[in-house]
Amino acid sequence: MKKVLVLLSSPVAKENSYSTYFATKFVEEYQKINQEDEIKIIDLNSFDVSQKTLTSGNFATFFNENDSDALINELKSVDKLIVASPMINFNVPATLKNYLDHICVANKTFSYKYKAKGASIGLLDHLKVQIITSQGAPSGWYSFSSHTKYLEGLFNFLGIEIAPSIEITGTKVDPKPKEELYLEFEQEIIKKASEF
Repeated sequence: MKKVLVLLSSPVAKENSYSTYFATKFVEEYQKINQEDEIKIIDLNSFDVSQKTLTSGNFATFFNENDSDALINELKSVDKLIVASPMINFNVPATLKNYLDHICVANKTFSYKYKAKGASIGLLDHLKVQIITSQGAPSGWYSFSSHTKYLEGLFNFLGIEIAPSIEITGTKVDPKPKEELYLEFEQEIIKKASEF
């Protein structure tokens, strides 16, 4: 039995969110194959720690036992991670960024010790992540920004194995109901869920 943690981050209402909908469908397909696995879903919009932003005023206390350590210990206790994120102003939502700020802690999730100059060691190398992203623009429209690449790079930095990402793009340029758009991605979702 594997333990799976799912992070939903869209500030868009659940019934209108592409990233939340596609992540939910992915989890449903995954559960069909892995019925014994334990799955925990966290909506970061209603998660206290995700409301805390790192500032100069709280830097000394931000990485504390009740917040950072608890989240890191949870990540160390699970086998797989599923992260759903829309693009918000060319980046991940603030709630997800706040969560990531809490877990990126030197000597807890990554280290520079005993490594060549300019390199690091990711300390979450037991984990595998499935990233599911959505954005209004088609893929590649904005070369200066890719929230998918940002997430892939960050998780790679932490030593996490990255499954091929699922990118739902162009949702505002050629708008379709999420249920209709899902039909175009259904086989990819089923395949990637079976391989995750």
